[in-house]
Amino acid sequence: MKVCVFGAGAVGGHVAARLAAKNVAEISVIARGAHLEAIRQRGITLDSEGEIITGKPAIATSDPTMLPPQDLVIVALKTSTLPSAADAIARLLGDKGNALFLLNGIPWWWRYGLPGTAETLRLLDPESALWNRVRPQRVIGSVVYSPNDIIAPGMIEHRGFNRFIFGEPDGSSSARVQATVELFARAGMKAEATPDVRRQIWRKLVTNAAGNPLCALTRLTLGELGADPGLGQLMTQIAREVMAVAAALGWDIAKEIDLAKVAARTDHKPGVRSSMQQDMMLKRPLEVEAHLGQVQAFAREKNIPLPAIDVVLPLVRGLDQGLQRGR
Repeated sequence: MKVCVFGAGAVGGHVAARLAAKNVAEISVIARGAHLEAIRQRGITLDSEGEIITGKPAIATSDPTMLPPQDLVIVALKTSTLPSAADAIARLLGDKGNALFLLNGIPWWWRYGLPGTAETLRLLDPESALWNRVRPQRVIGSVVYSPNDIIAPGMIEHRGFNRFIFGEPDGSSSARVQATVELFARAGMKAEATPDVRRQIWRKLVTNAAGNPLCALTRLTLGELGADPGLGQLMTQIAREVMAVAAALGWDIAKEIDLAKVAARTDHKPGVRSSMQQDMMLKRPLEVEAHLGQVQAFAREKNIPLPAIDVVLPLVRGLDQGLQRGR
């Protein structure tokens, strides 16, 4: 089985290290810069709660055209960079491959398999490159609970959860989802299948949308946010607004979310930085639209007021613009 990890950064590097270390498939990775050179020389080293795991992929490259068609392409790129990679991902899929997107927030394929018009989300796939070239029917949806950080080229630090949830966008049960669960499980990751991957996306997005943008704006860690009463109150309000949008679209998750835990962030270990905060510190594009922009767009369709998100979203968009201007 040929498996390519497209984007071997923090989360992608974690997955690639475990897959390669257990030799569960022929693993290739696409990375760049000093990180790529370190992987070529020494492989990927993962420090997972003190357990050191090292895996050396069969191929490490910055050029996707160097690889043959893959059975599974694990895409761990940021949502803001996905459209530009559509052609490369599609070529790697060939005629029979599947694409597993390890994404944060609302995914570009959201409307596939739902009643009504099947079309891409313009905030996330402006020119429909992903929808038309990768195609949503090739996609396996996912939700990832795995905080990771690149601490040096070729070295990933993992602290906290290690849970991966997979599901079909159309809600069906499939052999390819079960095979993906088994692949991850053989490599030492806690993987499970869900009949409703969108529900799981909403559940994670409630906490991500509440904390990630504020971490980027304030430069505070998740634990530090939770220790501030005012910021905790703001996180609670954002979480309520995301839940209201989810309910309007058919996913009422209010009884499944502990708002006190969302505000306090007691389930996060000290020093854990959100993914958006990591991107901000490295001056990378922020995943603004997947976390908040598309939530606002859904809310506009349903006439749902978002007093907190309507203030925070322009601030994060402005931060993103400033970061890119300063690169």
